Amino acid sequence: MDSRAMSEVAHPSPAGSTASLLRGKLLLPASCEPPMPNAPRKQLVWIVFGGTGHMGRSLVKCALARGDLVVDVGRTFETTPEEMASQHDENCLGLLCDVRARQSVAQVVERTLDHFSRIDVVVNCSGYGVIGACEDQDEHEIRNQFETNFMGTLHIIQATLPYFRQQNGGRYLIFSSTSGALGVPGLGPYCATKYAVEGLIEAMLYEIDSFNIKATLVEPGLVRRDEPDSQENPLPTWGHFLIKPASEAYGHSTSPALHAKRMVQWLGDRQPTSAVKCAELVWQLAHCSYPPLRLVLGSYAIESIRDRLRSVTEELEDWKHLNYPAAPETEDANKEKEDKEKGEKDDEEGDSTAEGVDQMDTT
Repeated sequence: MDSRAMSEVAHPSPAGSTASLLRGKLLLPASCEPPMPNAPRKQLVWIVFGGTGHMGRSLVKCALARGDLVVDVGRTFETTPEEMASQHDENCLGLLCDVRARQSVAQVVERTLDHFSRIDVVVNCSGYGVIGACEDQDEHEIRNQFETNFMGTLHIIQATLPYFRQQNGGRYLIFSSTSGALGVPGLGPYCATKYAVEGLIEAMLYEIDSFNIKATLVEPGLVRRDEPDSQENPLPTWGHFLIKPASEAYGHSTSPALHAKRMVQWLGDRQPTSAVKCAELVWQLAHCSYPPLRLVLGSYAIESIRDRLRSVTEELEDWKHLNYPAAPETEDANKEKEDKEKGEKDDEEGDSTAEGVDQMDTT
């Protein structure tokens, strides 16, 4: 998806652009063959891990509003069974799961198959991060981020991939982050988990392509909740992040390690990217024919990832001469070399003649 289309998640453009608003809807590029408004489409069965979080809630509502069947999976440590049970209806099943535990994930998959008899789309919105300098984060905090973000994703894939292979089709929509594409000061271990997820999914795509299974990494940047019921049904602004007090070495006001914390405090609940529009595009990913490897959402994500890639490209160009042989000499360079050699030969002959004259004079 091109950068202009991505930035429209935050600032929609007039109709007629690559991802124009068609009948009031923001669409993926035509190359993806997204579902067209009012066109017939297959009813899909979704499992949304982290369905009670910021993006998860918007995505669950979007899928249900368009007639799909959804298993809304909440987090065991922040949602009660009673709250999830209240969501049950013929199109939605509410469950609890701790993605860090393989058996917990397996039970969700089993319950889904028992209830809806099939699975078409698996989404992982669950995530956890600690804001603080790399040196300040202890082993428990770092391991917990990897257990949740990376191992949780791996547990979900390993629990559902055999089923997808058996039915010769399926789709993964794995939420990464702009932090999976660039290092953010104050989010070092969190970035490391997202880099690991990106490497996992990109490698896995080659392995599962022959089974007609697709996967997309969703990379949102600074997403705000903007559903109509956001005020009545609030969530913490940065609910899946823990802000850790800085040590003395990293506690001064201009410390780069406090960058993520300063960004959180400055933005508050004014993140520029709409969760509702992001959810619409992610829903289209599940129904399109040719999903991309990455879907970058929001102008902040586009600009920051583009800057990082530009920096990498410039660095490659600056240092590539160390890894390539010297360029072959051109015809002009060869001629210049021959002229230089001829001039040196003439000088040698001139020197020998001068020596002969000197010898004659002394005779």
